[in-house]
Amino acid sequence: MHGAPRITRRALTTRRIFLGLGLLSLLYPLLRFIGFRLPRKPQLIEVAKKIVPGKQQQFPQFILFARENRVWAVSRKCTHLGCTLHYVEKEDLLECPCHQSRFATDGRLLNGPAKTALATYPVEQRQEPPFYIVTL
Repeated sequence: MHGAPRITRRALTTRRIFLGLGLLSLLYPLLRFIGFRLPRKPQLIEVAKKIVPGKQQQFPQFILFARENRVWAVSRKCTHLGCTLHYVEKEDLLECPCHQSRFATDGRLLNGPAKTALATYPVEQRQEPPFYIVTL
């Protein structure tokens, strides 16, 4: 009478390795799918009012500045903890009311506790309304 074929330890280890690799190859697409995020669509903000050079206009997400022949937009979200920044006209800078981080009007960090500069947004300037289109 013959018994069941005997599997060697080496064959068993090889089988486990191939089973593990096969399982990983099946799980890889699932793990990639879990970490997948759709890129955020750009948000276009139309500004119908023309800004006088040397002034600014504040919006919930950004401040639009106009100087000489240049127009730019800077985020109002502090890079430290996300508080909404205020424009200090007397000092021509942006200041965080929560922890007093300060930023230049071009978004550069002047002093912390924030560690990084503000986000800046592209602005399309037009001759007729809407005079500016800011892409967030």
